[in-house]
Amino acid sequence: MRDEYDFTDGQRGKFHRPGLHLIPPVHLEPDVLTYLAERARDKGTSLNALVNQLLKKDIELIKIGT
Repeated sequence: MRDEYDFTDGQRGKFHRPGLHLIPPVHLEPDVLTYLAERARDKGTSLNALVNQLLKKDIELIKIGT
């Protein structure tokens, strides 16, 4: 890193986007990833779609249990 940086022409908030919703990466354990990827392939769907479907089912079970 430099000792000093010149921010003379910098603009505060130039890249700020109010209300922006960032999607954080989700890291699955290797055995879980392998299992889910195989199930997604068998069903002819994407891993993303399968994981979302499973999580939505879990959310419904949580709602019923509370």
